[in-house]
Amino acid sequence: MSAEERAPADDEVARLEALGYTSEFKREMSLMANFSLGFTYLSPVVATYTLFALALATGGPPMIWWLVIVGIGQFLVALVFGEVVSQFPVAGGVYPWARRLWGRRWAWMTGWVYLIALLVTIAGVVYGAGPYLALLLEFSPGTGSTITCALIMLAVALALNMLGTRILAMAATIGFVAELVGALIVGGWLLLTERHQNLSALFDTEGVTGHSGGYLSAFLAAAIIGVYQYYGFEACGDVAEEVPDPTRVIPRAMRMTIYVGGAASILVCLSLLLAVPDFGAVISGEDPDPVISVLNSAFGVAGTKFVLLVVMISFLSCTLSLMAAASRLMYSYARDEMIFASHLLRHFDHKRHVPPYSMIIAASVPAIIVLGSVLSTKALTSIVSFAILGIYLGFQMVVFSALRARLKGWEPSGTFTLGRWGMPVTVAALTYGVLTMINIAWPRTPDAAWYDNYLVALSAVVGVGIGAIYMVIAKPYMRSNARWGDAVPDDSGGGTTSVSAME
Repeated sequence: MSAEERAPADDEVARLEALGYTSEFKREMSLMANFSLGFTYLSPVVATYTLFALALATGGPPMIWWLVIVGIGQFLVALVFGEVVSQFPVAGGVYPWARRLWGRRWAWMTGWVYLIALLVTIAGVVYGAGPYLALLLEFSPGTGSTITCALIMLAVALALNMLGTRILAMAATIGFVAELVGALIVGGWLLLTERHQNLSALFDTEGVTGHSGGYLSAFLAAAIIGVYQYYGFEACGDVAEEVPDPTRVIPRAMRMTIYVGGAASILVCLSLLLAVPDFGAVISGEDPDPVISVLNSAFGVAGTKFVLLVVMISFLSCTLSLMAAASRLMYSYARDEMIFASHLLRHFDHKRHVPPYSMIIAASVPAIIVLGSVLSTKALTSIVSFAILGIYLGFQMVVFSALRARLKGWEPSGTFTLGRWGMPVTVAALTYGVLTMINIAWPRTPDAAWYDNYLVALSAVVGVGIGAIYMVIAKPYMRSNARWGDAVPDDSGGGTTSVSAME
């Protein structure tokens, strides 16, 4: 290594040591690879292909506007995260950010909520991939083949992730290129050759039934396609100790993830919408899988299989990124002795530079969720809805921490800051997030049993409740002398590493 290369690396080591850590990771992830990690986690193809039929049947073609609305809201959140990670470029994402902004208890609960949501999201992604992989492999359609294919996806993703950061970065980059090129080619071809609808359809609210609250109720329910689309940018920060010059690179990668991923998702959704010959057939349930119908019509059986191959690369890349994010969060948690079995979860493979046991958990828990889906008649919707609510709750716990810290005098000191726009952007991001969580959890099936109608909210309450009970009884936040609350230097215990001073 030359003197020029060694100096920045030494600066990064010194910066991390000043934050209280010595990293075991290798900084092998470039800006392009870091952005690709966020992009493949956000994955325009995965979210759109998974929920296109549901969103179209629920809210009709205007559901596409949720990709714009949510994109703007999540861009605000990404700006807040960019300020935080620029000052605290520590592996693990939301957990260490909440720890430095507020304190140990809040950080523990933030990490707990986000970890559960991440594991459920992994299950949702591979479950959503199941029918497409089954079709590609010519398995008989059904719950059994979907579960089998989901488990295959998990096994492949685990094997690739175990090979280390370099392979993860390479896989993320390949996934990004394949997904973006695929989205452009497939979307462009559909727009050129399969136009059955005019752009006026994007404003057509006719024909949507089943919502007593009128079209507004239907439109709000269709938001699921947008809110499921726009998270993944935080994964750029989960691997902060694997990125050279993270204070500059990661905030930029987060913003790129939002606007490049958002543009791609809008193209994918628009091309599919305009290629659907009969919206009424989808809304009535006569055409339950409009994506496959459109692809078969446009590309034929053989061409559809090629498209599905590109789609499966997107699903696999997304699973890889999610698994990497979950494993880094568990590692960060365990490094601070904040979770049970910390001695295993913080174990590090110095040959491949990954936390192997954290990675195994990141695959095993989603596998259990996928196997349990056999008990549910609406497994995909339930899994996705709970994952979204948990992710958004974890996000907003960090945003709320940032707002509290600002009110107590925190002035972001990283390379990336919002300056005088910091406070209004943080307030707007929090407002957007709270309203979105209310919409996600809102009961919309009044004819169903009460526990089914409130399933998403109840699942969140149970998840948070279990974490709160464990936190109160076991006091895991007391086990670590890592720094906390030092975003606000004058705050109680801020910046100290003394165990006695941490209560």
